[in-house]
Amino acid sequence: MTNNTSKIEVHWNYLLAIENDLEKLSRYVEFDERNFDCFSVEIARILLSASAEADVVCKQLCLKVKPSSSADNIHTYRDEIKTAYPNIVDFDVILSRYGLSLKPWNEWKDIQGVPDWWTAYNKLKHHRETEYHRANLKNAIYSVAGLFVMVLYFYQEKANLGELMPAPQILRVSADHFGGIYHGGNDLSFVYRI
Repeated sequence: MTNNTSKIEVHWNYLLAIENDLEKLSRYVEFDERNFDCFSVEIARILLSASAEADVVCKQLCLKVKPSSSADNIHTYRDEIKTAYPNIVDFDVILSRYGLSLKPWNEWKDIQGVPDWWTAYNKLKHHRETEYHRANLKNAIYSVAGLFVMVLYFYQEKANLGELMPAPQILRVSADHFGGIYHGGNDLSFVYRI
């Protein structure tokens, strides 16, 4: 008797766990721009988790595109990732259920740009008592969207083949990055164009 298993994509699974937490949050706080300044312990947890994972994936992506990379902060990540993927700054993440369209890496268009959600994450991480208000809905949603984009680029080959399963529940990509739906075994996934 043999078991057929596929490699577990740990960053994909972690993203989906964080996305699930974000979706649960939407039952209590409507994802509407009028609520973007709302902050809480749960929102802080999502922001910290998603941003810390984005940090890990950015570093791994830098090593993937440049094996000799020593990138270890948002500035060096930006420089190396933008060199390899200049269009990442315009990548749209759609939360259609909430009418939201986000470009979580848009600030990278500026040569010294850092995403606002990343700044919020660092301020919250290092100065929680004075910066707790930065653990707001807007930064949490953008951080999860930012992680989604980085994970798609990290697993680019699998993303393009529709092999990242299961599909996210609320995170979608714009039409220029959507390549269709793939049914693999018991799960549906999306084919991305990365």
